[in-house]
Amino acid sequence: MQADILEFLTPKIDTFYIRADSTIRQVLEKFDFHKFSVVSMIDGEGKYVSSVSEGDILRYVKNHAGFDISVAENTLIAQIERYRPYKAVDLRTSMDEVFKIILDQNFVPVVDDRGVYSGIIKRKTVLEYLYKTVL
Repeated sequence: MQADILEFLTPKIDTFYIRADSTIRQVLEKFDFHKFSVVSMIDGEGKYVSSVSEGDILRYVKNHAGFDISVAENTLIAQIERYRPYKAVDLRTSMDEVFKIILDQNFVPVVDDRGVYSGIIKRKTVLEYLYKTVL
């Protein structure tokens, strides 16, 4: 694939992401509002940390007896274990590599040279490109 990664990038400003110092409750409220099931997490400097899924939160709730709303309000999302880490790429990554990663992920987080979150590449965007150019 000869395309440039920037052609596929949904910039940070147009994405839903959370900060690592958000509480479980805050993240659940955002999931509910935005209707997404996986979200990128950044630290206080804007660097990509990981991605968190609704499943990660459900596993945390299941494994912590006595979980209630006060736990959700006082537990930082960065403290929960992520079941399936999402691989991020930098802006120099080839689209061939992005294509391989997106087979297993709904989106690919993109970072700059400093590791700062720049946005995402959605599986849908890649599939639309392939449909237009291949078929």
